[in-house]
Amino acid sequence: MPSNGPGYATPLDAMKNGPREELLYVVCIQPNQTSEKTDLLATVDVNPSSPTYCQIIHRLRTGRLNDELHHSGWNICSSCHDTKGCCEVPVRDKLVLPALNSDRIYIVDTGKDPRAPSMHKVIEADEMHRFNCSSPHTAHCLASGEIMISTMGDNEGNGKCEFILLDGNTFEVKGTWRKNKGGAFNYDFWYQPYFDIMVSSEWGAPKIFKRGFEFSDPYDTSIYGRSLNFFSWSKRELLQTVDLGFEGVTPLEIRFLHNPKQPQGFVGSAFNANLYRFYLKEDGTWTVDKVVDILPKKVSGWDGDYINGFITDIIISLDDKYLYLNNWFHGDVRQYDISDPAHPKLTGQLFLGGKILKDSKVKVLEDQELKEQPDPVYIKGRRILGGPQMMQLSLDGKRLYISSSLYSPWDRQFYPETIEQGATIVKLDIDTENGGMKLDQNFLVDFGKGPDGPLLAHEMRYPGGDCTSDIWLAEG
Repeated sequence: MPSNGPGYATPLDAMKNGPREELLYVVCIQPNQTSEKTDLLATVDVNPSSPTYCQIIHRLRTGRLNDELHHSGWNICSSCHDTKGCCEVPVRDKLVLPALNSDRIYIVDTGKDPRAPSMHKVIEADEMHRFNCSSPHTAHCLASGEIMISTMGDNEGNGKCEFILLDGNTFEVKGTWRKNKGGAFNYDFWYQPYFDIMVSSEWGAPKIFKRGFEFSDPYDTSIYGRSLNFFSWSKRELLQTVDLGFEGVTPLEIRFLHNPKQPQGFVGSAFNANLYRFYLKEDGTWTVDKVVDILPKKVSGWDGDYINGFITDIIISLDDKYLYLNNWFHGDVRQYDISDPAHPKLTGQLFLGGKILKDSKVKVLEDQELKEQPDPVYIKGRRILGGPQMMQLSLDGKRLYISSSLYSPWDRQFYPETIEQGATIVKLDIDTENGGMKLDQNFLVDFGKGPDGPLLAHEMRYPGGDCTSDIWLAEG
């Protein structure tokens, strides 16, 4: 019998046998920083039977300025489930928090007290800078016990496609992952050893996107990315780059299907709001097709004649049946049935803020989808501000949590009201049989209150793993 590590043997095992989430670990950015008010990791109670339901029950502050915490990952994931003949049974008890601006990496201990995590280690920026890497983004645990983090820039903030490796025990920076050159930019990544492949996406040069967004930026291929990069997982070498063209500018979140024997997945390209499917062809190369095109709306009161949807996150249910995406500008969350991955079918849509609400200064002149501009959304008297952003789905696929902060310079630029009043997390209840979504009017996490003042809530994790942190390995 194998020695079972953390997590579950398969995605369907996690979906069928995983417990209901009771805590959310939420990365929060402090938009009005002082020495006492810094970025933090908030622990949120999401147990409906708890007296502190929907409340922040713990705040772990970094105690340092200019961090811009963004994404996070675990020290161990379900790729380490079968540990027979490998190592001692590992424990998933450390959360890895890279900081986009300061280039620090925080290692948080969630095992000693899951309701009150503590700081385990701080990896200072010079550890990463030794390898001419900056702006760390996605952290994934590897079957080797190491942790790999995508980095988006060099030490001067120019675009760079690289990945650093951390020792899974000491959390020391060991070096970089890849063995050859190529690729202009970086952002997210996902690997599938069964097909000897890893794919990464591209945002842009950190020194450009950190100053805020200019609508001319995506047209400049020297500062903004528009490609997917495919690597040999075993050789650590770039095999192929697929240019998506202008329609695919800023491909962000990469999601392989969870089934590790499926050589395909999806990526959402933000600027022009297109969803792409990437897959392995019979000749051994990878290709990419556009499968969803969210049309822009003709408007007045905007920086241009049209406003794009702006897809900033996608997520796939563990049974690979549904894909969810958001439009940060348009303000809607969409559910697609991807039972036929080449032809996603829209099965649910719900608006949660955005720039085209009825009381917005942006007036829609032509819309090929909606008959009228959406109404503002209120929960418990609190208006939902900003647009839908990061998403996390329950293991059973029945609850979708959605935050509203993208990146503080961009929040400040497009949704300054969230800087003043804080972000929110809301919950959608999912019909997993027939498709469809419904807003839970009794669920609201308000980050506008508390001793830290308004906070910007971004990515969410569960203590036991979730739909975006675990990568399963194929058997046989």
